[in-house]
Parts: sequence; C-alpha cells; structure tokens
Amino acid sequence: MNESKITVEPYSVDRAVPETEPEFRQEDMLLNVGPSHPAMHGIIRILTKLQGELVVDSEVEVGYLHRAFEKSCEDCTWTQAQIYTDRLNYVSPCINNVGYCMAVEKLLDLTLPPRGQYIRTMLCEISRLADHLTCVGAAAMELGGFTPFLYMMIGREYCYELIEDYCGARVTTNCARVGGMPFDLREGWLDKVPWMIGKVRKIIKECDILLTYNRIFVDRTKGIGAISAERALAYGFTGPVLRACGVPYDVRKDHPYLVYNELDWSVPVGHNGDVLDRYLVRMEEMEQSCRMLEQLVKKIPNGPVSCDDKRVVLPDKKDTYGNIEGLMNHFKLIMYGHGIRVPEGEVYFSVEAGNGELGFYVVSRPDENSTDGCNDRPWRVRCRPPCFSFTAALPEMINGYMLPDVIPTFGSINMIGGELDR
Repeated sequence: MNESKITVEPYSVDRAVPETEPEFRQEDMLLNVGPSHPAMHGIIRILTKLQGELVVDSEVEVGYLHRAFEKSCEDCTWTQAQIYTDRLNYVSPCINNVGYCMAVEKLLDLTLPPRGQYIRTMLCEISRLADHLTCVGAAAMELGGFTPFLYMMIGREYCYELIEDYCGARVTTNCARVGGMPFDLREGWLDKVPWMIGKVRKIIKECDILLTYNRIFVDRTKGIGAISAERALAYGFTGPVLRACGVPYDVRKDHPYLVYNELDWSVPVGHNGDVLDRYLVRMEEMEQSCRMLEQLVKKIPNGPVSCDDKRVVLPDKKDTYGNIEGLMNHFKLIMYGHGIRVPEGEVYFSVEAGNGELGFYVVSRPDENSTDGCNDRPWRVRCRPPCFSFTAALPEMINGYMLPDVIPTFGSINMIGGELDR
C-alpha cells in the first residue's frame, strides 16, 4: 500500500514585510435618522451622508402628516376653520387661535374692547411659557438631562391648568372667537396668575443651575449648529432662532398688536447663533413673559370682552334661550350656509408665536349666490409656519458636525409637526 506524502512548509516569522502599508478603502455611509428615531419626533427623516461619524452632507424630508390644513380651512366656514388652528403648534394653541381670529378681524375691520385684548395677551404669554418650557425640557432630555425635563413639564402643567381653567381644554383650546372672546375670566382666575409665575420662575432658576453651568451641557451645545445672521435672514428665520444670531426682530415689538406696546419688556438676543444661544434666548424670554403677565394682571381693565357686532359675535346664552331675536342670531351664525359674512378682500396678519412669526394670509371672495357680496367661508387660507424655514436650513446647520450633534441642533429649532406639515 502506497502512502501519499504531504509536504508542509514551516511558518517563518522572518517573512518579508511589504515596504508600503496597504490602503484601506473608505466609503461614505448613508444613514437615515428618523422618522422613527425618538429625537426626530415621529415625522422627520434626515438622510445623512457620513464619513465615520462626520456628517458631510444631509437632506431633510418633511411632510409625513399630510393633513392639508389650508385646504381643510377653505372647505369650512370662517368659524369652523378656527378649530384647525389648534392643530398647528399644538404646544401653544392659544397663539394660533388669536392669530387667525385677528386676520379675519382685519378683513372685517373690527377692534376688540381693551379687556378682550388683555385676556388674549395673557393667554398668548402663558402659552409662550408652555412652549419654551417644552422645547428646553425636551432638548435637555435628548442630551441625557432627564431631571430638567421633569421639572419643566411640571411648569408646563401649571400653565395648562390656567388655560384649562379659562376655556376647559388643555391642548385643543379654541380659546378665542372672531370678534372677541367666548367669555370673561372666571372669578379668582387673575389671582392664580401670580402664583403660577412664582412656581415657573422657581423651576426656571433650578433648570438654569442644572444646565447653564453644566459642563457637559455646555460642551454639547456651544458652537454646535451655528448659523450666521446673514444666512438666517436669507432663509427667512424669525423667533428665538433668529434672535440667537443677534437680530432683535420680534413681531410684538416691530409690528405691535393687542397691548404689547403698553407693556415694559425687552427682546433678548444672542451673538453666536448656536444651540447654546438658542437655549439662553428662550430662558430669558420666559422671564420676559413672566414680567408681562405681572403687568397685565395689574393693568387689566373692566368692560366687555367682545365687540358689540351681531354680525360676528354670538349672543349671550340668556338671550339665545330667552328671546326669539337672540335665538335667530345664534342660529344664523352657527348654521352652515349662514355663519359670519366676510366682505371681499385679502389680508396678511402675523403674531409672534413660540417659534417666531406665525402669519395668516386670508382671502375672501364674494359668493355668486349672495345678495350682500359676502361669503361665509374663506376662498384661500395660507399659513406661514415659523419652523418651516428652520427645517429647510437644517442641513446647513448640521453638515460638518458629528452625528451626535444632529440631536441638539434639531432640538434647538423646536420643530412642531402640525405647524411644519404642508
């Protein structure tokens, strides 16, 4: 029997080493951040192009809700369209309500009584507090600061309790009406405002200690997501994100409405346009809102809260149920096909929302079948959402930074899906 022989060469450690190191091929990686990522808030997809952890390019995709806010408003009466405004920035819905109502009132050439204007201003500033508390708290949580988030949610709860005590709702408030307010303040409501301010100020101070002087928080936000004032203006930035770049534009100062020009307050601005400055601007704006609320409580006058115009304002319940004239007026304003009759025209009106300039461009065309030349529903409703321009500029704010920097940058612009979605 022949046996096959296998020759095995011994391994030698003295083998020759190549003179040049082998070249490793580095490929770019495409990574989807969102929409299911918790920090993307459920409706944003950022397609990032990475070299390691460096974001070299990115593209933002928006519009996962597809609720057609504007077209829905055009299919409703002037009054019915208002409930859709609650669903824009649902963290501070009172500001949305007031902005839409004031746009329609501009078409109707109506001016509210002083008390009604004071109530609107108070509700707007309480909503601004809730909006900034939510933004700062959520941004801190996404960086690992869970304690500030819990504190600020408690502060937001104090704000929501006041709003609920006025209109009976916390989120979908529907707190204003075209031509005025649905009702006057409840007894004791004004006494709760200073109490709320004290609680919120204490929370802001605690979170200021936890975050502003925290080395980890500062290192994660300082110099991150920066954008220049020129680029911010070119994109159409407004609100805290623009003011963090050093531009002191605020609708309440530059185009005063309600009673803001009667109050003593200032516009905080930053210098670097980065995530840290956006945080600091919002923290100071909350203090300014508290200052305004203190003045509003002291200066609010007595009197009616709505216009004395039966074309737009519902009669009191005692008149609706007590006499035929009130019942007929109520019926005509509520029923589809009647409602508020708005003359032909087009206007643009803006308010300072939590994220910046929230504007409504409203067009009324005459109804062919009407005898008064008015229409019971808008022909066009266009909303200018403040966070749309921020999201459009997001690639410019995250390109060249590391992947972990995407989270604080996105959190600092306070994207709200209902407001952003087209």
